[in-house]
Amino acid sequence: MFTGLIRHLGTLDGRQSRPGGARLRIAAPQEVLERAEPGASICVLGACLTATARDAHSWSADLSQETLDRTILGRLATGAVLHLEPSLRVGEPLDGHLVSGHVDGIGRLLERPQSEGLWRFEMPAELAPMMASKGSVAVDGLSLTVVDCAATWFTVALIPETVRRTRLQAMACGTEVNLEGDPVGRFVARSMALRATDDRMAQFARHGWS
Repeated sequence: MFTGLIRHLGTLDGRQSRPGGARLRIAAPQEVLERAEPGASICVLGACLTATARDAHSWSADLSQETLDRTILGRLATGAVLHLEPSLRVGEPLDGHLVSGHVDGIGRLLERPQSEGLWRFEMPAELAPMMASKGSVAVDGLSLTVVDCAATWFTVALIPETVRRTRLQAMACGTEVNLEGDPVGRFVARSMALRATDDRMAQFARHGWS
């Protein structure tokens, strides 16, 4: 599990195809490398990856084809900035929200303010049941609070400090992002979808709280 608080940035140092997927090499600060022993879990742009090797400057992880299909990790150019978060240790503060590192879908940035204001992201319609105003969402692994949402988009409010410390600072409209829905909303939506017996419940299962 992770908190969605991004304290470390890395870069994609290389990506190599391998049978059934790919291998990433990620340049990272020393604090992350110390936690990236083989077998350790590191959240990379919201996707939980298992470290397979490390050296003085970088660590490596293997990606399955499923991960490549469901995340943006196979589409990034070498040198891309990455959000990195080692797994949460028992007893550490949970200052964000519980993030599983299981990406639910790929979205993209639709609008960003010139200064302070709301950022709007597009999302796949199947994520709508997991979104609610004041609920949580992880964007590239970053813990954020939903302000408003509809069937195919949601908005979040970002303070300048958050933008400055993450890859959002240089993010242009149209950029793809990894999304993880509210962990509570995930199971509520699933339960209600299975138990839907009328039109109103079926509508919720398809479109969420919008």
